[in-house]
Amino acid sequence: MGAGVERNSGSTGRRGRGRRRAQPMSEINVTPFVDVMLVLLIIFMVAAPLMVVGVPVQLPETAANSLPSDEEEPLSVTIMADGTVMIQTTEVPRDTLVARLRAIATERDSTRVFLRADGAVPYREVMQVMGALNRGGFGNIGLVTEAGGPELDGQGG
Repeated sequence: MGAGVERNSGSTGRRGRGRRRAQPMSEINVTPFVDVMLVLLIIFMVAAPLMVVGVPVQLPETAANSLPSDEEEPLSVTIMADGTVMIQTTEVPRDTLVARLRAIATERDSTRVFLRADGAVPYREVMQVMGALNRGGFGNIGLVTEAGGPELDGQGG
């Protein structure tokens, strides 16, 4: 029978055999990234409804496509059911509307304006405000409607 030499691994203070160096971790820890993204998602979900500018108005429905968005927030003009005209959220008398629009147009880069009119407002009044917008320096007028209206092509309701 032969006698063997047994090594005691506890005496050297190292684990395993030979010299091993600490190798850098080759995996990316994505947990902090996911945490940050979830927090940002929640912040934007809460803040998005608060960024909508406008006055509550019952818009007519149509099947038209949405307008593309610009970098600068377009001006919003609203005609309420009682005929009141609002620029963004400020009420403006009709006799000073063109002067106000000209002053605003000098400060803006874009001539785009969104016109929101209650469905109960007569067509004549909407056209009068559109004429005032044109005289005020805003030639790119977008009419805002609700989606889901009749398509008038015989296929939709």
